[in-house]
Amino acid sequence: MHTPHRTLVRALVSAACTAALGAGLLAGTGTATAAAPSAPQVKAGSKVVGYFTEWGTYDRKYYVKNIETSGSAARLTHINYAFGNVTGGRCAMGDSYAATDRAYTAAESVDGVADTWDQPLRGNFNQLLKLKKKHPGLKVLWSFGGWTWSGGFGEAAKNPAAFAQSCYDLVKNSKWAGVFDGIDIDWEYPNACGNTCDTSGREAFKNLMAALRSKFGSGNLVTAAITADATSGGKIDAANYAGAAQYVDWYNPMTYDYFGAWDAAGPTAPHSPLNSYAGIPKANYHSSATVAKLRGLGVPASKLLLGIGFYGRGWTGVTQAAPGGTATGPAAGTYEQGIDDYKVLKAKCPATGTVGGTAYAKCGNDWWSYDTPATIATKMTYKDQQGLGGTFFWELSGDTANGELIKAIH
Repeated sequence: MHTPHRTLVRALVSAACTAALGAGLLAGTGTATAAAPSAPQVKAGSKVVGYFTEWGTYDRKYYVKNIETSGSAARLTHINYAFGNVTGGRCAMGDSYAATDRAYTAAESVDGVADTWDQPLRGNFNQLLKLKKKHPGLKVLWSFGGWTWSGGFGEAAKNPAAFAQSCYDLVKNSKWAGVFDGIDIDWEYPNACGNTCDTSGREAFKNLMAALRSKFGSGNLVTAAITADATSGGKIDAANYAGAAQYVDWYNPMTYDYFGAWDAAGPTAPHSPLNSYAGIPKANYHSSATVAKLRGLGVPASKLLLGIGFYGRGWTGVTQAAPGGTATGPAAGTYEQGIDDYKVLKAKCPATGTVGGTAYAKCGNDWWSYDTPATIATKMTYKDQQGLGGTFFWELSGDTANGELIKAIH
């Protein structure tokens, strides 16, 4: 799930409404005209899509400049800018101060040039323009919704054409011309429960994506982050993802947050297993089950990106080192209980074992699971074997200052 400050309201939702955190994007559609040689296309399997959170510029002090200095910009093919809001049946700004108004000093700016009081565009959007100037092949999508702001999609689904028009007008606003190459939809979850419950019907998601593709055309990217729930009768079955696949450049199935301390007593389990393992608490709660289910429904492998979490989830009150132990509640995190960034956990609670193709760590009474460069390498082998379109991750600020995790993806 994705939220400003990633609030785990999900803990308050019934077990039937548990979900997966995430977001994503897809392959570069060229915008060159027929007369011009087309721009080099991102080869199948090599998309690397990273989420950049609008609110990360506050407490986390993670700026667009950090995408450059970490070496991540050179490895990314696409950035998903999270999140725009969905309200009143329309796409809307999330935080306009962060997006277009905040003045950056020379030290904070991508190109070392300070913003001036009278320039027409400041904020993250202007910084993204500067980043794109350094990396002309880099594409940026504006992602709408997320865990907190998905409640507005039900209203949007009542008039998909009007919704699509509002999104196009916002994404392509002349005030920030050149920033965005398309739109990403993060509806958590169509015809199912997330932070709120949606009852718009099985075809609502397909109809929404069809309207977006019609409005944005073939010259812009249209992608969606979708549920990873591969259980029978679960969230994938609740909406027509196969029918909607024709309208998207790719899907970002949120293959993380399968398990976590919203189940306060445990059992402890890795939040982003690649494969099943003996004792997994819930069948088909792992990345390969999600991919197999979507492919089985007819979604092309080339339109599926594998999701990686740049964070871990943890419990406290744990005595057993191996997965499956009992707990007393969520472990303490930097910004929120039960969750912390890889860059923090790497030092705070180094990995002590692997299970299901991901890593776990026991330190004191705390038990954490997260991906490491080594387990990401395992997942990349799987991605290539499956012929998937690439990889996406949530989110850039969780990596180390020198981009350890994205280097493992690339």
